Amino acid sequence: MAISTIAADPRVADVNVTGEALIVTLRDGRQISAPLSWFPHLAQADASSRAKWEPSAAGHGIHWPLIDEDLSIEGLLRGYPAPMAAR
Repeated sequence: MAISTIAADPRVADVNVTGEALIVTLRDGRQISAPLSWFPHLAQADASSRAKWEPSAAGHGIHWPLIDEDLSIEGLLRGYPAPMAAR
């Protein structure tokens, strides 16, 4: 009996920020969704700034250059809200 496996690839493939949630699609097809309120800098940014993102850390992170915000995929997978760092 053959066992099929799907290789996990927890690198970012796509990001969508709605008025309510941050939704991240990973290369292996998984989606992570978290309340936008967990990410105050994203929540306060305008839609065009939130739409401009780029992968960081070889795809293991997300960077929003217009608002200087960074999130790790590991933190999202673990369900961690953004740290409340002083800016």
